[in-house]
Amino acid sequence: MRKVTRRLMLLDTASLYFRAYFGVPESVKAPDGTPVNAVRGLLDFIDRLVRDHRPDELVACMDADWRPRWRVQLIPSYKAHRVAEEHAAGPDEEEVPDTLSPQVPVIEEVLDALGIARVGVAGYEADDVIGTFTARAEGPVDIVTGDRDLYQLVDDARRVRVLYPLKGVGTLQLTDEAVLREKYGVDGPGYADLALLRGDPSDGLPGVPGIGEKTAAKLLDRFGDLAGIMAAVDEPTSGLTPAQRRRLDEARPYVAVAPRVVRVAGDVPLPEVVTALPRAPRHPAALDALAARWGLGGSLQRLLTTLGT
Repeated sequence: MRKVTRRLMLLDTASLYFRAYFGVPESVKAPDGTPVNAVRGLLDFIDRLVRDHRPDELVACMDADWRPRWRVQLIPSYKAHRVAEEHAAGPDEEEVPDTLSPQVPVIEEVLDALGIARVGVAGYEADDVIGTFTARAEGPVDIVTGDRDLYQLVDDARRVRVLYPLKGVGTLQLTDEAVLREKYGVDGPGYADLALLRGDPSDGLPGVPGIGEKTAAKLLDRFGDLAGIMAAVDEPTSGLTPAQRRRLDEARPYVAVAPRVVRVAGDVPLPEVVTALPRAPRHPAALDALAARWGLGGSLQRLLTTLGT
């Protein structure tokens, strides 16, 4: 995969279409009455993002596997509460609202017809795709996501920031190292250690019992990183309280495997794709058919106008 040197915008696509689904009424429907609120909402999101931030390159990153086996083997509880059906031969099925699931293939078809790069890699989550594009980028990177896990990629020196939607995508938290230090007391890599220690119920990560976010931040400030904290457990004069020492010591099996689960991959085998922001649809006839079939109306037209300017 070639290096990207111009401004790159990476979309955590599922995070955004979930937000669109819950933010746009289901009364937004195709001519046949099928809800298309997630489809049109996502198109509106992309239109606003391109207009406001003017990326040169744009990639819609996808979850080819939202719960990779290699992560589950390390921490079996990983996203277990979100499994609708387990599949031995492939990715488990995630619990998704009944009226959202049919919209995902439509989103994929529309993105492809527009010519917006869409990348998912078997065995990996969108976060890992984002992490790899970010690692390979030589220019500035804007990561658009409602998932705070990706704060770990924030890097001022490399001009990597996270655009975190607070309300739609019109109000974004432009997350750089200053924001992370103010809110959490850590930098980007430190956020991964913070998340590992405090745990994350939404992802089924248990964390270290008794070590919440504030305590984790204080420990990281004092000892530098996770390795420094665990070294302090073995140092009687390190200043850990007896309870902290005991809890961290008991959590060694979790701490030994959790970094591989929590930290996004940076070495995903990315396919060769054209990441340049399209100025005109790649497949105009297909896009016209999709627009008519699904009643994409003003949402699509606004995006096409923005892409063409």
